[in-house]
Amino acid sequence: MNAVVRPLPLPRDRRVLVISDIHGNLPFLQGVLKKVHFSTDDILIILGDILEKSVHGLETLRYLMALAQTHTLHFLQGNCEDVTLAFLAGRWPEEAAAGYGNFWGEKCAWVDLAHRAGVPAEKPEDFPAARRAIEATFPEEIAFLRAMPNILLNDHYLFVHGGVPREDNLEGLSARQCMKNDNFLSQGYSFRRWVIVGHWPVSLYYPDVPRSDPMVLSQRHIVSIDGGCTLKADGQLNALILPQKPGGAFSWVSYDGLPVMTALGHQAPSQDPINIRWGHSALEVLEKGPEFSLCRHLESGRVLNILTDYLRQDANGVHCVDSTDYLLPVSPGDKLSILRRTSRGVLAKKGGTTGWYLGPFAQP
Repeated sequence: MNAVVRPLPLPRDRRVLVISDIHGNLPFLQGVLKKVHFSTDDILIILGDILEKSVHGLETLRYLMALAQTHTLHFLQGNCEDVTLAFLAGRWPEEAAAGYGNFWGEKCAWVDLAHRAGVPAEKPEDFPAARRAIEATFPEEIAFLRAMPNILLNDHYLFVHGGVPREDNLEGLSARQCMKNDNFLSQGYSFRRWVIVGHWPVSLYYPDVPRSDPMVLSQRHIVSIDGGCTLKADGQLNALILPQKPGGAFSWVSYDGLPVMTALGHQAPSQDPINIRWGHSALEVLEKGPEFSLCRHLESGRVLNILTDYLRQDANGVHCVDSTDYLLPVSPGDKLSILRRTSRGVLAKKGGTTGWYLGPFAQP
């Protein structure tokens, strides 16, 4: 299928917010909208991936559908919306669909919808009845998903979930290519318009320090905004705020739902840190402990301590949840979002950056 492109006029007298990759995390969505003081004066663009990887995709979709009745919202289809639409259209091989659905269970949107409609959706023989039940039970929601375009476009901005290779002949692009365009920033493209994308968590682009804030590439006119919401322990939902006049500075507000504590000590940032992330997480366990395990990161050869419950064993060996040895730069009075308290310090976030703080902090 070819990409569906729609023009998007953006009045200069209204604030424009862009959010992507919510993945059914309604509390994060509500949290960031409250934090950014979202109102009927604003325009909100949702770049896709409302669904999947969560059991609350339907509630999040319905919340946004209701919000669109009272506020100005524009939607793009992400690859995770396409998961459901492809299932309904029979575009997946049945065995592949069964494998995906069984892996994610009710975190797969179409499995969840089938179960809510009262039918099973685990085996290929279940699928014809599951498709009929989903279409009959959720006609408004499915129509809403189908109506989403793949690209929103005006003279200054191009909004797309995954990425594009060009700015002309956009209708000739594959819709799938626009939605699932992994590692887009590494493909070397530059644009005249600002291209705003989600899909690929920005932390995956950093080999040294884990960062989740939007990534602004000024010379290439690209902004990547997926903060890893739902998918990552330190994930956040970013609301990008477009400059009032094209060519101005981007800003953003983020929400991560983590408890906040006040640091009491000084800490200098560590030198030569590593960000062990998805796709680069193969390890050799040298010494396993109850809280931390000494491991060798196979790609870099670095030896470091990893939280033991972050280790994962599969047929390809040992991997870990995203991990780092980075020490955050901290001054007394800094507010830190706390991911994990350990015997060796806290794994925390300062702004959108994840790392360790080893000093004292004020008790709440």
